[in-house]
Amino acid sequence: MKFKRVMVTGSSGFIGSHLADALEEQGFNVVLFDAVPSKFKSTKQEEIIGDILKSEENLKETISKIDVVAREKFESTFDQINTNFSELFEMFFEGGNASISLDGSDDPLEAQIVIHAQPPGKKNQNLRMLSAGEKSLTAIALLFAIYQFKPSPYCVLDEVDAPLDDVNIQKFKRVLNKFAEETQFIVVTHNKLTMEVADYLYGVTMEKKGVSKLVSVKFNGQA
Repeated sequence: MKFKRVMVTGSSGFIGSHLADALEEQGFNVVLFDAVPSKFKSTKQEEIIGDILKSEENLKETISKIDVVAREKFESTFDQINTNFSELFEMFFEGGNASISLDGSDDPLEAQIVIHAQPPGKKNQNLRMLSAGEKSLTAIALLFAIYQFKPSPYCVLDEVDAPLDDVNIQKFKRVLNKFAEETQFIVVTHNKLTMEVADYLYGVTMEKKGVSKLVSVKFNGQA
């Protein structure tokens, strides 16, 4: 049986070498040669490497610009939230002072956020030293401070009042009423005192075993 001679180009590549092996298994006499001159390959490789290096420089420049803008926006936002937090803390606690600061790094994007809180009549101390109710009210004040930076027409609060005692609930209600002048709040709560400030109350009852029923009540919104 007479075998045919086959020339395979691009033999240095993955496809070329495997094609040659497959043809030899079928009995062909395979001649391998590279159709791409070495000079051309060298020039092409230099162009590709140049494009990669240029893309890398462009990417680094873009990342640098993004970091600068991000730091500026973060610092301005942080300062405004800090001002809001100080005002709201005083509103919630009817006195005292609070602030937030950055610690642990000169880079604001890498630094830790530290919360300082001093309820009226107490020394400035770590949050761990505050009571559970004071911690919760401080957290709610910070939450409202962040929300106040970019408020929306609607806000959902899911049992944020759960850790508060009756005294702190009254403080929470007072601030909630003030914010309700511009924002409609949907509050999920089991606290009867919080329910008193609602304009509308929706609840689920079970008159018959295994059958749930939605009940709605309209209030005048006065606490």
